[in-house]
Amino acid sequence: MKARAILLILALGMSGCARKTATPPASTGASAVGAALVSVSGDKQVARIGTALDQPVVVQVNDAQGTAVQGASVSFSGEPGVKFDPGGGLTDASGQFASQVSAPGMSGRFLVVAATNGGKVQLTIDEIALGYEETLGRQLNAQYCARCHDPESTPDRVSNMDNLDPKPHAFTEGEALNKISDADLIAIISHGGAALNKSASMPPFGYTLSKTDIQALSSYIRAVCDPPYRAPGRVYASR
Repeated sequence: MKARAILLILALGMSGCARKTATPPASTGASAVGAALVSVSGDKQVARIGTALDQPVVVQVNDAQGTAVQGASVSFSGEPGVKFDPGGGLTDASGQFASQVSAPGMSGRFLVVAATNGGKVQLTIDEIALGYEETLGRQLNAQYCARCHDPESTPDRVSNMDNLDPKPHAFTEGEALNKISDADLIAIISHGGAALNKSASMPPFGYTLSKTDIQALSSYIRAVCDPPYRAPGRVYASR
């Protein structure tokens, strides 16, 4: 009886091993490689430090002829504190791969690097992390400024930019706004455009906003300008 039990256990064990090796594990490696990476969406977004960007970062892998490549491996990396979900994977049928990116714990512009083809092909994407003051300025912009200074309408707000002459500058227009000093920028917000021989369509907000609010709004404008604002007299290290 004991001999039969031992034989039965051995037989079950051998059949279990046979079942495990009959079906090999699915491969998770890339089935294709690409020659180029392009940004589809999600660059130059703005988020408070330590929080996720509003939209995922989406990149596309193409071959040498510009055709999308399915099954190519993509990985994301960034500066210390930048998080990715997921950090890598394979492109879908459209040759695209998406990752939800979270800003680091320090304010300022930060880089997201996407790579494919074993890291030989890379793409650098620029994003913006806002500290407390810039985040307050962003909220004030949405409440008081965006209707005239943002050319894009939303379900909650219709842009009035095209109805104004001259058109107001979008806060991302660094080529124009970076030429204005901090003092003049605060003066325009406080006293209106006419105070500095600018458009009279820009109303004064000095009686509506506190000095702290106006400084926060100015800081937000500086944070989102493209190209980035460089304060005079400071030395900036190249990346």
